[in-house]
Amino acid sequence: MKKIYIVTGANGHLGNTLIRLLRKQEADIRGLILPGEEIENDGRVRYVEGDVRDIESLRPLFEDLEGKEVYVFHTAGIVDISEKVSPLLYEVNVNGTKNVIALCREFGVRRLVYVSSVHAIPDTDSMSVLKEIKEFSPEKVVGGYARTKAEATQAVLSAVQGGLDAVIVHPSGIIGPYDRSGNHLVQLVNDYLSGRIPVCVKGGYDLVDVRDVAYGCLMAAEKGKSGECYILSNRHYEIQEVLKMVRRIAGGRRIPVIPFWMAHLAAPLMQWHARRRKERPLYTDYSLYALKSNDKFSHDKAVRDLGYQPRDLYETLKDTVRWQKKNRG
Repeated sequence: MKKIYIVTGANGHLGNTLIRLLRKQEADIRGLILPGEEIENDGRVRYVEGDVRDIESLRPLFEDLEGKEVYVFHTAGIVDISEKVSPLLYEVNVNGTKNVIALCREFGVRRLVYVSSVHAIPDTDSMSVLKEIKEFSPEKVVGGYARTKAEATQAVLSAVQGGLDAVIVHPSGIIGPYDRSGNHLVQLVNDYLSGRIPVCVKGGYDLVDVRDVAYGCLMAAEKGKSGECYILSNRHYEIQEVLKMVRRIAGGRRIPVIPFWMAHLAAPLMQWHARRRKERPLYTDYSLYALKSNDKFSHDKAVRDLGYQPRDLYETLKDTVRWQKKNRG
């Protein structure tokens, strides 16, 4: 039976990386992009302009599916490092996901792979290893992004109870080449190389290559169990460790590392300075919270069920720097 892959957020960091991987498959590929978005298209992907907030704009993605095996990868969403749930964040991350669920049900797709986040999993004490859970609640997590991903994840699990075949993946901090959408972690690398980071904050997070997450998504479609969640993580890296690797790869100056309490005091000033330069601030109360939160995520289940194997971050950063230099000038 002919396969069709539908990718929402097709121009995002994960979405376009997933499409690069899917091009190696013998299947038709359809990608959802926002109206007016520029894309590179070699003619092998059918791109549809639409918005997950508008269910009618998504219908062209689901045309002419009779007799075909359809897999939907819902990667579209807003990643936000502020504390509050804005109306736009909720509309895209929660209601947009519900629109995709509704269309998957209506058109009888073979499987939905929903890209959630490790932020949807409640934090625990710093000594505990975080594993997959069965229920999600926005009241149990911190930050606007985490709350919307938790609510959307629960909506997918509820749809599974209603008969939808769906698998959920939880990536940790995604970084890597092919980013055109403004990934915060790729911005960290770019800002460092451009000399726009005055200090480094003590702390870190679990960072994973976007290509490994894309592979995990494909394996979730092929091998995952319906109604199951899979953490796609790597390991903890200190921010100063990341910048040291970038300096080794591409050069750059040494910058001081400030303690966490000092970063909290300086955050409002850094945000003000970024806004003056019309740039997006990297240091917010929520991003600083994330750098100190428990990120001991276990991806053992994904290794066992999906054959998932994340690569070393040094390889990721080499490819990230190379791609950014080539494509960003």
